[in-house]
Amino acid sequence: MKLYLSSYKFGDDPNKLAQLASSNKRIALIANALDFSNDTERRLASEQKQIDGLKDLGFEPELLDLRDYFGDMEGLRSKLDEFGGLWVIGGNAFLLRSAMAESGLDKILIEYKNRSDKTEFLYAGFSAGACVLAPSLKGIELADEPEKVTEVYGKEIVWEGIGLIDYSIAPHFDSDHPESEMINEAIKYFKHEGIPYKPLRDGEVIISETKLR
Repeated sequence: MKLYLSSYKFGDDPNKLAQLASSNKRIALIANALDFSNDTERRLASEQKQIDGLKDLGFEPELLDLRDYFGDMEGLRSKLDEFGGLWVIGGNAFLLRSAMAESGLDKILIEYKNRSDKTEFLYAGFSAGACVLAPSLKGIELADEPEKVTEVYGKEIVWEGIGLIDYSIAPHFDSDHPESEMINEAIKYFKHEGIPYKPLRDGEVIISETKLR
């Protein structure tokens, strides 16, 4: 499985994302990190902007709401077989992580990591979409709001990350972003606790591949 982890949106060179596409250009847009928003018009505009950007890069995007698959991992697994990748956008990392747990997407991604037929599958995302892949979300609460999980979904907070990477992501580092100062606090926490992390400035991306065990 290929990874494209961005601090903010598509990064400084979106063509690098396009180059990672497999022969299957269909890509699922996951926007559950925005489930805290009650501004429907603003959310739809944000999703449409992402869809337009993906189309410009040669993808065939389709919005995939993980809430439609809460408690239905088999249904989600079947749906994901239609796609060559995911584009997971930013927002609240704890809501996104919870949605992944409730739908079983977290388990499916771990399966994909270890399947030889999914080596070309692309997991791409920014901010929260990158943070959830770490071993843990500890420290991210200094820049985000874990309590939104209870408010929005009525579920307990999931602190465990998916673990596709072995370090935490600190997005918006040293950037002109409203969360940049809060991310500095998260970085202090990572350092104090000895947690491996990678800071990303807006525009920067991490490109890698997960390995079969």
